[in-house]
Amino acid sequence: MPLLIRDLRLELDDPPERLIDVAAKRLKLPASAIGTYAPVRRSLDARRHDDLHFVYHVELALRDGSRQEHAVVKRLNGRRVAVIRPRDDHDPIPGREPAGREPVIVGFGPAGMFAALRLIDFGYRPIVLERGQPVRTRHRDVLHTFYRHREFNPESNLLYGEGGAGTYSDGKLYTRLNDPLVETVRAWLYRHGAHPDVMIDARPHIGSDRLPTICWRIREFIERHGGAIRFAACVDDVLRVDDRVQSITVNGQPMTVGPLMLAIGHSARDTIRLLHDRGFRIEPRPFQLGVRVEHPQTVVDGWQYGACAADRRLPSAEYHVVARHALGERDCYSFCMCPGGEILPTMEQPGLIATNGASRAGRHGPFANSGLVVTVQPDGADRDPLAGLSYQAMWERAAYDATRGSYRVPCQRASDYLTGQSSDGMLATSYPLGGQWSDIRTILPPHVALAVQNALTVLNEKMPGFAGDDAIVTAPESRVSSPIRIVRDPERRTAIGLDNVYPIGEGAGYAGGIISAAIDGIRSADALISRYAPDVR
Repeated sequence: MPLLIRDLRLELDDPPERLIDVAAKRLKLPASAIGTYAPVRRSLDARRHDDLHFVYHVELALRDGSRQEHAVVKRLNGRRVAVIRPRDDHDPIPGREPAGREPVIVGFGPAGMFAALRLIDFGYRPIVLERGQPVRTRHRDVLHTFYRHREFNPESNLLYGEGGAGTYSDGKLYTRLNDPLVETVRAWLYRHGAHPDVMIDARPHIGSDRLPTICWRIREFIERHGGAIRFAACVDDVLRVDDRVQSITVNGQPMTVGPLMLAIGHSARDTIRLLHDRGFRIEPRPFQLGVRVEHPQTVVDGWQYGACAADRRLPSAEYHVVARHALGERDCYSFCMCPGGEILPTMEQPGLIATNGASRAGRHGPFANSGLVVTVQPDGADRDPLAGLSYQAMWERAAYDATRGSYRVPCQRASDYLTGQSSDGMLATSYPLGGQWSDIRTILPPHVALAVQNALTVLNEKMPGFAGDDAIVTAPESRVSSPIRIVRDPERRTAIGLDNVYPIGEGAGYAGGIISAAIDGIRSADALISRYAPDVR
């Protein structure tokens, strides 16, 4: 069995090929004793500004085989060296129950996309219904129609369309999940165009400039292998008969369904309300609300790299920070930090403003931005499971009104936010529709505004300038996670009371990010596969 060697050090100037010599030194063997090797994880250690270096984990096999590998581990007493044992993770065995019809997947974001890929692998031919447009049409609708002419399309935007909200995100592939499917998802993305680094970086990302092409290639793969993706296909209604959904209405036309997977995304508020009205069991969830803070990238580089900040060998720096007890027992923390990135408008209907961050693959932009959020639960959510949706929309509408319906993003210098003063003068922001000086506190709930104030104060002490004149606070950051959960059986993964419906992904309340949404889609597809036979006659 191969070995895993952890924490191998390479200097900034060292080529990756030096890993074999460093690994051999750790094992106290000649380099010639190593047969094959491959890096499986890479990170930049920047804890000390005078000692920046890369850290690798490497898998390798010795030429003399497993007997010598076990002897090496025993001799080194397991110090950062271990035998790799195969994971106990088995593929599903297709079931025998007749499905009646091909599986239908509503939504073509990460959850729906990877559920479709999994079904294709096992001989099923899923039909995917996506309310938005193909990525090329979507690109024109966003960049030309909305950004240039301020004409917002509620069915083709940064949330709806091929690839879902993930298409125009940074494409972060970092997750805390310890699941063998993490590597599977990354490998699928790599095969369809992601850079090979996504397979080894500790915090991999794809980039918003590469994601649209990857989504298009995955769609072509699904279609070549018998699946179908139908765009501009909005689910208007759901017909329940006893414990099954018998049919759905798509653009006003009825469609009989068999197995039905709901990958609707966390911002399809109209669809969530429809499901609630049709008797789906929905529960409220805590969610996050706050602001997005933007700094010059050079400032962030200075915090993280010190005197080496201008070193071209270093990537654009990022940070991950927590302000403990910023709101009672609750922390305020950074979310979706985008080095060299931009702030984007992420709303699904006109008359609202919501923010998110994105970066291109190279992360070479002049600004860095990050969410700064606190977990909240709106009053009355115990009585109305959809209260969180209305709560989010209320503050998003306040942001739109604050900028007089211009779709510019509300902005305030962080230093002015802390002192309660109005900002003025030149405003530079990466937001594609521009910014407008505003009182950010008026578009946040008072307790969230206080949490942000406390967090900015604490973080400015740790990272001087975090709340300085060069820091711009925008708002609201309101789409971090879904405020609801469509309750499902933990084993069968079907919606409670509905035998043929599989709620999946972020919109159903079971994921948070590309990787976790993709894995949830795959796991639910496995449950469907284990039950239904793939052949439909």
